[in-house]
Amino acid sequence: MANHIPIPSIDASAIRVVQIFVSPGHDYWTKAGEEKLSHGILEVSQVECVAGHGLRGDRYCEGRANRKGQVTFIPQAAIDEIRDEFQLPQLSASVFRRNIVVSCAELSQLLNRRFEIQGIAFEGSQECTPCNWMNRVVAPGAKKFMQENFRGGIRAKIITNGTLRVSASEAK
Repeated sequence: MANHIPIPSIDASAIRVVQIFVSPGHDYWTKAGEEKLSHGILEVSQVECVAGHGLRGDRYCEGRANRKGQVTFIPQAAIDEIRDEFQLPQLSASVFRRNIVVSCAELSQLLNRRFEIQGIAFEGSQECTPCNWMNRVVAPGAKKFMQENFRGGIRAKIITNGTLRVSASEAK
């Protein structure tokens, strides 16, 4: 019998879902100098979370099971800081290629912990490390800025099935 180290839980009841994005394919896995692909990214008001796989309709859902990045979260506060730092007030949250924008600025506290949002259990698996693409789609220096203070967000595993919705107070 394998030794299982329990994953501690954390209270995430204050987290509100601001926006949800899915994309059917990878757009940014290109070499320097190449244009991005054109799968696009869709903003949705709700999404089905599939335990062990990902978000229904997203590029990672049909891939191998139990990967670390089944869903990604980024705090709205980090997006606002990036907009301010690079003087891009209209910068769309979709350029970051994260699935869930949340009202919680302390995503680092969810790393290696179980947390629940809207009755769906997640497990924070690793920090989202911004890549060079951020320098191309945001501005030069964005990658470095996002690497500070956990601004890139967090990858998580989906532990239980359910439907995640934009929080009522956040709906447009």
